[in-house]
Amino acid sequence: MGWALRRFPLSKAVPLAISRGTTASVEHLLLQLEAEGCIGLGETGGFDTGHRHYAIDALQVELESVLPLLDSLDPADRGAIADRIAPLSPPARCAIDLALWDWWGKRLGQPLWRLLALPVERPIETWAVATSVTLGLASVDRVLERLQRWWQLLPASRIKLKLGSPDGLDHDRALLEAVAEAIEREGQRRQEPLELQVDANGGWTLDQARGMVSHLQAHGVVLLEQPLPAQVDPEADRLAFARLKPDCPLPLVADESCWDLTDLLRLAPHVDGVNLKLLKTGGLSEALLMALVAHRLNLALMVGCYSDSTLLNGAAAQLLPLIRWPDLDSHLNLVDDPFTGLPISADRLGVPRTLGLGIDWQEVRL
Repeated sequence: MGWALRRFPLSKAVPLAISRGTTASVEHLLLQLEAEGCIGLGETGGFDTGHRHYAIDALQVELESVLPLLDSLDPADRGAIADRIAPLSPPARCAIDLALWDWWGKRLGQPLWRLLALPVERPIETWAVATSVTLGLASVDRVLERLQRWWQLLPASRIKLKLGSPDGLDHDRALLEAVAEAIEREGQRRQEPLELQVDANGGWTLDQARGMVSHLQAHGVVLLEQPLPAQVDPEADRLAFARLKPDCPLPLVADESCWDLTDLLRLAPHVDGVNLKLLKTGGLSEALLMALVAHRLNLALMVGCYSDSTLLNGAAAQLLPLIRWPDLDSHLNLVDDPFTGLPISADRLGVPRTLGLGIDWQEVRL
């Protein structure tokens, strides 16, 4: 099999600010696998969770070092390939994993969700739920302007508000109050309830998180995502959630702290859900395993994104029938996305219906 790797830019229409900084544009890597007349596509990119950092240059070096070792292998022999790519970082593995899944579906002439036996042949209205859309950190006026911009784009009924502001809890509380009031007014206008989620991206201490819980409840917040910083020491990370959970009646979701099945099992007694992101899990293979185990453990699931294109989000969308809280909005905020194929009805994402991952690449734009 043959491989090709290239960079491509992704630029946000509205830069996103969270507790760790602001992102306006990124470079990602497109990986192409070609064998037996079929081409599989994979994507990866750098990101920073505060306790782990992956740069695009390092990811490219990783991939360029291992891809020649895969040339002689059968792309259908997933076990042999898994052994070769196991030492890679999760985002580097993700690119290869997605390209293999996309190739496999195309080679068999099937969409991936069918190979995974996921129940998406029913009408989208019978199983899909709305994706959340994200409000980054900024002044109150700018955050409210961003909310209105989302509502001009689609009937966003699930709003995720980033908190953990470097400006402190007073600013967090002001943002929370203003956004909650705007959502309440919009819900009354539509005569339907809208949902407010909060993601602190590890921006609070344990005492701050405990102190914010009552404010979140008072403003109708339905879940709290990663309030505490993720820690390198897994036991210290687990203990932080264990100490917060008794004082947090809201659904508590781990994101930056949860990367693989080992993390899910470690955190399961202390959280209500986890956020699966393919760049963290190393692709769909681990994410699917985590999703199935989470269902057995009665853990709810979110599927999320970084500054990802339609290709990465389309791959993550394969899992939507298993997801309670979809959070795949990054491609909706891009001005130069080179991919198409991820369906959306109102604010409900569907699963791509064509072969493999079901995502098309417009080469002319790269």
